[in-house]
Amino acid sequence: MIVDVQSKILPGVTHWQSPNFYAYYPSNSSVAGFLGEMLSAAINMVGFSWITSPAATELEMIVLDWLGKLLKLPQEFLSPGNCSGHGGGVIQGTASEAVLVVLLAARDKTLRRVGKSALGKLVVYGSDQTHSALQKACQIGGVHPENCRLLKTDSSTNYALPPEIVSEAISHDISIGLIPFFLCGTVGTTSSATVDPLYSLGKIAKSNDMWFHVDAAYAGSACICPEYRKYLDGVEEADSFNMNAHKWFLTNFDCSTLWVKDRNALIQSLSTNPEFLKNKASQANLVVDYKDWQIPLGRRFRSLKLWMVLRLYGVENLQHYLRNHIELAKYFEECVGQDSRFELCVPTLQVVAPRLFALVCFRLLPPVGDNEVCRSNKLNQVLLEAVNSTGKLFISHTALSGMYTLRFAVGAPLTERRHIAAAWKVLQDEASTLLGTPLQDNGNPS
Repeated sequence: MIVDVQSKILPGVTHWQSPNFYAYYPSNSSVAGFLGEMLSAAINMVGFSWITSPAATELEMIVLDWLGKLLKLPQEFLSPGNCSGHGGGVIQGTASEAVLVVLLAARDKTLRRVGKSALGKLVVYGSDQTHSALQKACQIGGVHPENCRLLKTDSSTNYALPPEIVSEAISHDISIGLIPFFLCGTVGTTSSATVDPLYSLGKIAKSNDMWFHVDAAYAGSACICPEYRKYLDGVEEADSFNMNAHKWFLTNFDCSTLWVKDRNALIQSLSTNPEFLKNKASQANLVVDYKDWQIPLGRRFRSLKLWMVLRLYGVENLQHYLRNHIELAKYFEECVGQDSRFELCVPTLQVVAPRLFALVCFRLLPPVGDNEVCRSNKLNQVLLEAVNSTGKLFISHTALSGMYTLRFAVGAPLTERRHIAAAWKVLQDEASTLLGTPLQDNGNPS
C-alpha cells in the first residue's frame, strides 16, 4: 500500500505543506494538530449532542472561550458561564458553513418579524471582495440572486467596503420596498487581505436592524498579536465572528471557529428534535447540543486538535510563528520593490493593494511604452504559468480594478527566508526570459 501511495497518489498531490507553496492562504499542519486529529480519529465519536460524548461538547466550549479571549472578543461572544449573555462559540467545518448558518439564522429572525411571505424582499450586502461563500449561502438560503448586493470597491479605499456606499444602497433598497437583513464585513479579503471598516459597518447594520457578520477566516489568526488586534476594532458591533484555525493557526483542516452573540437565533433556525434524540439533559436545557448550531447532524471531535495546539505551543510561540510569516512577506515585498521591472503599486491606478499581513500583491510591468491593459494582463498570466511550470514554487493570481495581479501568500509552517529568496530568483529569471531584459543586479535587499 505504501508503495502504491508513493507511486500513484503522491505524484498527483499538490503539497500545501511545502515551504514553496504561496498560491492560496495556508492550510497549516503541525505535530500538535496531527496528534489531536489522530486521537480524534481513534476515539471516532459522533458528538452531535452533549449526551453522545459530554467531553467533546464541553472541551469545545472551553477552547472556543480560550481562543475568544486571546482575540479579545467581547464578552457577549463567550459562553454564558463566563458572562451573563446568550452567546458562545462553535467549530464549523469551513468559513462557508459559518456564513451559511448565520445567514440562515438572520433570515429566520427577520422573517419572524416581517412574515414568511417577505422572503423575496430580503437583501444581503457585501463587497466585490467578499468571499464567494456569501453568494453560495444566499443561493442555499433562498435569497434571490439579484438581492445579493456585492458593492464595488476600488483602490481609493484599498478595496475596503466604503460605509457611505453601503448606506446609499440600503436606503435605496428600503425606498423600493425591499428589506435589508444581512451585512458581511471582512478582515483579510481573499484577493488582497484588505480590512473592512468594521465599526462603521456595524453601526449601519444596527441602525437598520440587520445582522452584521465578520469574516476573519484568514487574518483573524494574526489578531492574537497585540499589534494586529486593531484590525478587529469594531467587532463589538457584530452579531457573529468567524476565524479559520485551520488556515494560519497550526490546526489541521478542518477547524473553522464561529462565535455568536445570540445562540438562540442559531438554534431556532437549525434545531430538530426527533424522538430518538430526546434525552433528559437536552429537554431540560441544561446542556449545549451542537447539532442545533450547524447544518449536519453528525460532527467530529474537532476541538481536541485545537486544544492540543493551544496547550502544546502556547500564546507566545503562536505569536512568534505568525510574526515570522509576516516578516518573510515583508522581505519578499522589499525584493519586489527593488526590481524596477515589477510594481507593488501603479501610481496612476493604484491597482495593487498594500500589504497588511503575509500576502503580497504585485505585477510585472510591461515594456516601456506599452500600457495596453490586455497585453499587460496577458504578460502577468504568462509569467504565473511559467513560474508554476518550473515546479519550484506555486503562486496564484487575482484581479484588482480589472488588472491581473499576482498573489504571494506566505504561510507554510516550514517556509524560511532562503525559500523566499529562491522563489524570488525564479520570478526574476522567468521575467527576464519574458521581457528579454536580464537583471543588472540581484534585486535582493541585504
